[in-house]
Amino acid sequence: MSESADRRDRARVAFSTSGVRGPVLVTSAANIRYLTGFSGSNAVLLLGTEPDEDLIGTDGRYADQVAEESPGLPAVIDRATVAAVAGHVSGSVLGVETSAPLAVVEGIRALGLQPIAVPDVIEALRAVKDEGELALIERACQVTSLALEALIPEIRPHVTERYLARRLETLFSDGGGEDRAFPTIVASGCNSAIPHHQPDDTRLEPGDLVVIDAGARVRGYHADMTRTFVVGRSPTAEQEDMHAAVEQAHAAGVAACLPGRAAVTIDAAARLVLRERGLEDRFTHGLGHGVGLEIHEAPAVSSRATGTIQANMTITVEPGVYLPGQGGVRIEDTLVVADAGPRALTTGGTGLRVVGL
Repeated sequence: MSESADRRDRARVAFSTSGVRGPVLVTSAANIRYLTGFSGSNAVLLLGTEPDEDLIGTDGRYADQVAEESPGLPAVIDRATVAAVAGHVSGSVLGVETSAPLAVVEGIRALGLQPIAVPDVIEALRAVKDEGELALIERACQVTSLALEALIPEIRPHVTERYLARRLETLFSDGGGEDRAFPTIVASGCNSAIPHHQPDDTRLEPGDLVVIDAGARVRGYHADMTRTFVVGRSPTAEQEDMHAAVEQAHAAGVAACLPGRAAVTIDAAARLVLRERGLEDRFTHGLGHGVGLEIHEAPAVSSRATGTIQANMTITVEPGVYLPGQGGVRIEDTLVVADAGPRALTTGGTGLRVVGL
């Protein structure tokens, strides 16, 4: 209770500092969980200008859950959740998150209130993790790493991508994960050149590159990890060279993850390695992203990023090279940024591993 109240107070100060003077209606599920502890699927939070004005709204399905997860926070139980909570606003203006659905904004107007878009200060607060959050993310990363290691004996010729994806998610559950963090990617052969290929009935063949990108979720917090394998026989020289280039880019990106560094320079450090190997144009996405209550959250780490990295941020470093019609390689770890240097929360070697012999 005190942790959630402290977070709401910090958000209140951040909004005030950014020029927001009135109450704010929080509709993002991740932001609501961060500020209240409530994990239900339907809720809104009225963040008042004073602590005694804070109010959470949900419907009757969650009456007991909100009392358990958000003790001490007044709750309104009403099927018309937004209207019921907004009815407690005394003024004429109500701050609204930029991510709020249009129906919510129009509903606020229909109540005679003026909705005003507010800056993403809660997302900025969430980017820097506290000790409890770091422990949960590390646990999710441990579950992920151990499950992927346990899957390796099953990565062999003629099994399907879909089988491996579902099997890995079962291993997440067996290891203590509450769910997968995102739809598991298993991409073999030519499919490995598709960064977000969704697993299908493609069967692994000897000599295939196999990219597995997956993560477990623990108490709302996510993990993200990618490794690339060769199945059934030793890699070709071309596969070894491509993987070595990505591994070097990954190492350069990790080494650059220091507090105070501009996120764009971290991306550039990894991208430079691939440029020198003539592969930069085959790296088709940003280097990484924040991880926490959402699988993709602040900060972005890309060639267009504008922010800086701070201690206790959890971010991914995931360079990749993709050759359409041939195959691809990606290596990814979730890291925590620290003054002494980044620490990988996902574990296991990054070398090209031959499986299924």
